[in-house]
Amino acid sequence: MQVVKNLDIKRYMGRWYDIASFPSRFQPKDGMNTRATYTLNEDATLNVLNETSSDGKRAYIEGSACKADPSSNEAKLKVKFYVPPFLPIIPVVGDYWVLYINDDYKYALVGQPSRQYLWIILRRENHIDDETYNQLVQKAKGEGYDVSKLKKTKQSEPPPGDKTTPEDTNGIWWIKSILEK
Repeated sequence: MQVVKNLDIKRYMGRWYDIASFPSRFQPKDGMNTRATYTLNEDATLNVLNETSSDGKRAYIEGSACKADPSSNEAKLKVKFYVPPFLPIIPVVGDYWVLYINDDYKYALVGQPSRQYLWIILRRENHIDDETYNQLVQKAKGEGYDVSKLKKTKQSEPPPGDKTTPEDTNGIWWIKSILEK
């Protein structure tokens, strides 16, 4: 599997919108406006804030990421979240591999070695043209992903601002997403 080499982690920081992805048991089926925000910490780890809207409420989970192998130039990260979000006691660790990123860091293809999860396409804006989308789908297919499992993520226009909707502080979204699968 091809992985980006020499990812400029500082350029990668910021907000990315989920344009399409494989359904995950950690995200609600009815989730929309899904996005991730990455912030570089002083110790070179990343703070990860994943957000989505479900039943009209903002659902989120925070975690961290670090290079899987600090001596490697490959964009292979390990992400860690604690679940359930309302009582974060169980660590869940996963692979986050940047498979492709365009030269101006506006869109990326992210997956992991088992090909169980795919995030096509994280992007700086919450929409993408069909030609670029199809090119990224073909890249994923070329890496052995079953792209028939891709589900486009609903994004509102304009995208919601920070904390503009009520929050699901009880973690109902998380329980619901686990039970829906």
